[in-house]
Amino acid sequence: MKKELRIKKNKEFQEVFNKGRSVANRQFVLYLLPKSEQTDFRIGLSVSKKIGNAVMRNQIKRYIRQSVLELKTQLQDGNDYVIIARKPLAEMDFFEVKKSLTHVLKVAKVLKKDRPGHNG
Repeated sequence: MKKELRIKKNKEFQEVFNKGRSVANRQFVLYLLPKSEQTDFRIGLSVSKKIGNAVMRNQIKRYIRQSVLELKTQLQDGNDYVIIARKPLAEMDFFEVKKSLTHVLKVAKVLKKDRPGHNG
């Protein structure tokens, strides 16, 4: 993911947590904050140290980044997203992670319609 598409600073994370809204399922908590001055979206990832070891946490982050990359054209621009991983992700493969992330994004109503009649 490009540098300008990432949320890295603690201050930016806190702004999304405090001013944004949240949606969750068993695997993810998604915080989103609309930013009208932004033309693109930005993503911040958080995986707790309670989940596996460093290798596992990095793998989860790679899965999430790849899922976001594949869903990039469907994600609404002008938003900051913070994705927090939960424990059940440790036992999931890439396709399950992507499916779960897609679900939480649909619940948050931030996925654009790809084509009429297409469920993505």
